[in-house]
Amino acid sequence: MINSLNRQQKEAVGLLQTGTFLEYFDLMLYVHMAVLLNELFFPKTDPHTASLLAAFAFCSAFVLRPFGALIFGWIGDNIGRKATVIITTLMMSLSCIIMANLPTYSQIGILATWIITFCRILQGLSSIGEIIGAEIYMTEITKPPMRYPAVGFIACASAFGSVAALGIATLVTTSGFNWRIAFWTGAAIAVIGSIARIRLRETPDFLKAKGLSNPVNKSSDIQVSKQMIKVNKETTFAYFLLSCSWPVCFFFSYIYCGNILKDTFGYTAEQVIHQNLLLAITEFISFLLLAFLTCRIHPLIIIKAKFFIFFPFSLSLPFILNHIHDPSTLMIVQLFSVLFMVTDVPAGGVIYTHFPVLKRFAYTSFLHAISRSVTYTFTSFGLVYLTEWIGHYGLLIVMVPTYLSFYWGIKHFEKLEQQNSNTNNQKLDNAKVLKTDSKIKIA
Repeated sequence: MINSLNRQQKEAVGLLQTGTFLEYFDLMLYVHMAVLLNELFFPKTDPHTASLLAAFAFCSAFVLRPFGALIFGWIGDNIGRKATVIITTLMMSLSCIIMANLPTYSQIGILATWIITFCRILQGLSSIGEIIGAEIYMTEITKPPMRYPAVGFIACASAFGSVAALGIATLVTTSGFNWRIAFWTGAAIAVIGSIARIRLRETPDFLKAKGLSNPVNKSSDIQVSKQMIKVNKETTFAYFLLSCSWPVCFFFSYIYCGNILKDTFGYTAEQVIHQNLLLAITEFISFLLLAFLTCRIHPLIIIKAKFFIFFPFSLSLPFILNHIHDPSTLMIVQLFSVLFMVTDVPAGGVIYTHFPVLKRFAYTSFLHAISRSVTYTFTSFGLVYLTEWIGHYGLLIVMVPTYLSFYWGIKHFEKLEQQNSNTNNQKLDNAKVLKTDSKIKIA
């Protein structure tokens, strides 16, 4: 499959996957070591307040992502895709350097809490520009059917970053590995990755839309691009709904079930991290298989099939969780969740093409960011209270509307793909007619 790509595309795949891996390694390192790091950087309180502080630490990386999307969306659509993927990697490196050297709460008090929160926000701002920038870049330099696995591999790189982060977290909690070295390592490699990305070239779609691909016809290129910058409101809403699903699945699989392991089965932080490592490996393998599967099956068909598998399962979750009496059964539930989680992966290469080039980065990154911000905040804080009031049935209040909305989003993009297919077929028919007419005239 990789042999179907030219040299520039292969180089871009390698550089973008490496950068995305590093971004998500650094971003998820704190998330998966939160059970340990929250104790170092946050004050010790009662269990309820501790749950709220943990939710605050978790959400801090996502709640201000929309501002990062506005910034990097403007850079991506006005300066270029290449600039965003370089800047975001440098920002992640800076946050890791600060965190690697930050004194703990016992040393400098509440200042440590504020600084660690600032670093998490900085990581959230940079990560939104990274993942969207990398996927859009691959979308614009490849064509179907190779576009689908090429974009899907970006999601694989982010999942592998989580695996590496959990691997380091396991070493920290079981072998006494210094967690500060992990952040130093991530920072150093991120700097190297930023420098390597200078080799990337700007995408042809962006250059053409900006009128830079052919200076002789620059005015006509700009005129064409201005006619193609209108964004369909229904499409923006559909993409927002699709993006809301993954945070719910992630929070349930890793955070919610992790709390059950600690509170119900007496798991230590080390045991929870170890179990999450197995989940992350499963998720990475799942994303990898899905990326390869797009070579033969359309991505929208894949994510629809996952919906029909996972949605009935989600309806039964409260009953299942109320009757789980051992951690191994919970592990099966978690594994099923990460294998069939409702997410737009690997359909990014389809979805991005339905946004105009000069609005593509700004709209998709902002919608992606706002969906993460809203969903993570509502899910993490909401479930603290919902589960206190109605137990595991509180999950349904979050999951059911999210997943039904996801299905509507799939149907919308299926309709757009069908319209594109009909348009392309019409163009082919017109071309055949013109060719036939020309032959008749010549005869």
